[in-house]
Amino acid sequence: MDRMFRVLGFWTGIFAVMFYLGDMHTTSLLFFGQTGFFVLLSYLKLTERMYIYIFGAYLTIFFVGFTYWTTFMMVPGQGGH
Repeated sequence: MDRMFRVLGFWTGIFAVMFYLGDMHTTSLLFFGQTGFFVLLSYLKLTERMYIYIFGAYLTIFFVGFTYWTTFMMVPGQGGH
């Protein structure tokens, strides 16, 4: 299970670099933080159950934040081409 968190760290690192190259610096910092979190967590040698609990908490926080952002912060009709 610890290897899967390294895989998550790898992919969030790839996304962070791509966001940085696309001049989306705030988003890239967020993804660099997630990369560090996942890689650090992968070397703690926790039990599989604990890794599942941490991932569930991570997903819960993400979905609450994403729902808040899309509901209250995004302006409908903005960002079109």
